[in-house]
Amino acid sequence: MSNPEIRELEAFLALADELHFGRAGERLHLSQSRISQLLRALESRIGGRLVDRTSRRVRLTPLGERLHTGLRAAFDAIVETIGEVREAARGVGGVLRIGFQGTANDPFMRAVTAFRDRHPDCAAEIVELPLSDPFGAVHRGEVDVAVVLMPVRDDALVVGPVFSARPLVLAVSDRHPYARRPGIGVEDLAGCPLIGVSPPAPEYWRLAQAPVVTPGGRAVPAGPAVGSLQEGLALVRAGRGGMLLCDPTADYYGSHAVAFVPVAGLPESALALVWHRNHETARTRGFARSLAAVTGTAG
Repeated sequence: MSNPEIRELEAFLALADELHFGRAGERLHLSQSRISQLLRALESRIGGRLVDRTSRRVRLTPLGERLHTGLRAAFDAIVETIGEVREAARGVGGVLRIGFQGTANDPFMRAVTAFRDRHPDCAAEIVELPLSDPFGAVHRGEVDVAVVLMPVRDDALVVGPVFSARPLVLAVSDRHPYARRPGIGVEDLAGCPLIGVSPPAPEYWRLAQAPVVTPGGRAVPAGPAVGSLQEGLALVRAGRGGMLLCDPTADYYGSHAVAFVPVAGLPESALALVWHRNHETARTRGFARSLAAVTGTAG
């Protein structure tokens, strides 16, 4: 029996990721029928079904799960190695436009330096992104990659290294009762209006930055919505509400009129590198590798 062709493996892995024939086809720029054809060819070579498909859902069979587990890392390593060799042959030049939210922290700047050292023919331009529009510049092609606050739930975006996971604190006016406490629990958020983020940031992302309910089901009062971190901190100082921030941001923007109170019970804040799935280049992959190397994360 002949070995599988690379296109069959690509189609299987895309289908395993998407669990949808149409989306898998879009990802590989193939028709849905072509994905089905490639899957059938792979199943014929293996001698067993890899996918169960009904009118409502697509899922891997136990055989498909086993193939996916063993194949994914090896396939990604092959693709990355080929990309690295290709880039070494061609060189990485031009301009890489890098967007970032919040503060350009030390890991981010070290990654920029490492990228410049590794690719001296490629200029790196740094662009600050509005708090209220974390993904717009990537979608519009204004930046090639962006460092944004998690979460990221956008099928058009590739999520690269996730790094700088840090605890959250609540920024409140130094006149707020919480300012005199060494820390609060997540349920205490119900006692302080939270300053949120205005559109066009997607709703799921805005709710992650300013939840409207505690894990215990208590309603969290909504404060004003802002477009920038500086605007939010100005409202905090004015006593209009509290704002959830990661502790490095709190340290950077520390103010005599603002107290930063640790919050127990919330997931850590983290940053991620993202780029548009249809605009991936040698430059974006090169920066992802530099950031992964600096932060010790998967790239």
